[in-house]
Amino acid sequence: MNRRWLRITKNLLLTPMLLLTALPAWAEDLLVYTALEDDEIPGYLELFKKSHPDINVKIVRDSTGIITAKLLAEKDNPQADLIWGTAATSLMLCDQAGMVQPYAPKGLEKVRGFMRDTNPVPHWVGIKAWETGFCVNTVEMEAKKLPMPKSFADLINPVYKGHLVMPNPASSGTGYLTVSAILQLMGEEKGWAYLDKLHDNMSSYTHSGSKPCKMAGAGETEIGISFAYRGFMQKKKGEPVVTVFPSEGSGWDVEANALIKKAKIKDSAKTFLDWAIGSEVMSAYAKVYPVTAYATGVAIPEGYPADPEKQLIKNDFAWAATNRAQILEQWSKRYDGKSEAKK
Repeated sequence: MNRRWLRITKNLLLTPMLLLTALPAWAEDLLVYTALEDDEIPGYLELFKKSHPDINVKIVRDSTGIITAKLLAEKDNPQADLIWGTAATSLMLCDQAGMVQPYAPKGLEKVRGFMRDTNPVPHWVGIKAWETGFCVNTVEMEAKKLPMPKSFADLINPVYKGHLVMPNPASSGTGYLTVSAILQLMGEEKGWAYLDKLHDNMSSYTHSGSKPCKMAGAGETEIGISFAYRGFMQKKKGEPVVTVFPSEGSGWDVEANALIKKAKIKDSAKTFLDWAIGSEVMSAYAKVYPVTAYATGVAIPEGYPADPEKQLIKNDFAWAATNRAQILEQWSKRYDGKSEAKK
């Protein structure tokens, strides 16, 4: 064979190898369940994609209660690779069901004690806290000559009858942290008596924690019991909403992450959990949530109290997780008649 044919043959053999080298590696799919707000997720994921373009994140997003129910229903055949930004009290239930694989993400040493579980290798790690806030439509309140509420105690004033909306705690983590806070602040007997009176004033219960605030912003209700972040976001859109923090203190929970126990745990799941408590994304969380897993140096977002942690009630997460089922059963028996229809 002459040299010309040898050269051609060699080039033909090398071409496929060169093509394979030039092509990017196939992106690995990663299924992530989350209860983070719809308008939060894209900005955070943009940061992740910049540093990890080889991982294709698929998001399943819903309210906390619905995500929790989905996870528990899939216990024997888990679909998600990990959980991101879902109530710590829900992750405790998943852990009790044997669904969580302990994992210590990189940077764990920076995370404050109340933002992670107590196991040496944690079963869940928090990223930020979210808390109860009343979203109040100032235009509607003025038109109806209603006083501005300042506390949980104010909300049972008969003047507010038909002017309140709050989330159903069986569907919404925001709803549950609020009900849990009332029972912890007042004790169970007085707490249920208070909730009976609150129910008298309630127009409806939603299946989304953010919906009461969105309804207040749109003028569909005067007062939406929701959470602070959503109130500030609606105001940013130009809606006539102010966010009120109850004087007794706000119910709260930790938005946390966990690795799902599966026959095959992907390395990319651990990579994501490492990233999810990294300094870049933690600073992004802190721009809208003042209580984060560790200090970031980011200024407290406008509208929050000067000392945001002082606004949070003393919260017994173990109690809230252990008693969740019976609290929700009792709540549903008493009040579910005013819940909106499920889609």
